Amino acid sequence: MKKSSFVALILGTVSGVLFALGMCMALLPEWNAFNEGIVFGAIGIVLGIVTALIWCKMENKKLPKMSGKNLFRIIYAVIAALVLGVGMCMCLVWQQIIWGTLVGLLGIIMLIALIPMVKGIK
Repeated sequence: MKKSSFVALILGTVSGVLFALGMCMALLPEWNAFNEGIVFGAIGIVLGIVTALIWCKMENKKLPKMSGKNLFRIIYAVIAALVLGVGMCMCLVWQQIIWGTLVGLLGIIMLIALIPMVKGIK
């Protein structure tokens, strides 16, 4: 494993965990930590952006250009992640196990569909 990939793996994992923990803190009323959750989530987002910048710098690559195709991919990825999250909420918070599982599977399928969108099929 290259050094840049390892650094991106560690920083990406930390940023993802901070973001997820922040969202849990903010959205679960039982935790009573809304403000702290917003802070943790924001730190996770900033660390994720910093991770991308550090990885590009270590790989001597430029940031991807913001074309219409890339913008569509980003919007699609956000919607797919939200669908997966709604499915998880349906299962865990609203106790709708069957529908939540189906919605969660749809979100997973949408996220898997990102691979051929980005890499293409050869």
